[in-house]
Amino acid sequence: MSEILLDSFPLQSTDKLRYGDTDRQGHVNNAVFSTFLETGRVAALYDPEAPLAEPGCTFVIARLTIDFLAEILWPGDVQIGTRIASVGRSSMHIEQAIFQNGKCVATSQSVIVQMDETTRKSRPLSAGCVTQVEAWR
Repeated sequence: MSEILLDSFPLQSTDKLRYGDTDRQGHVNNAVFSTFLETGRVAALYDPEAPLAEPGCTFVIARLTIDFLAEILWPGDVQIGTRIASVGRSSMHIEQAIFQNGKCVATSQSVIVQMDETTRKSRPLSAGCVTQVEAWR
């Protein structure tokens, strides 16, 4: 397997580690990895300067997988890399990785669906949204 580098992700975010994130083993709890991934997704999907969701819509996770590669140790911070793997009619497949001190500690695949807040059903992505997220491939 080739080395995963933060620079291979067009979208990058940082999150601070909190003492409360640690578990009995002294490393950051695996459940917190999902929170770090959320930081990366939210930065992309809900940028107030360039909103992606259609009015009256939001994005929901339909699938999330995480591969844990190494532990994260407190104190410090983590960097989250995010990119779009593919775009469908109403969804997108997102690839992410978490890094601490330049080392990839986890990778993730997720499927995000645009949902109409009234009908609670999927709604097609706009042409503008597709154009924007294609730039993050």
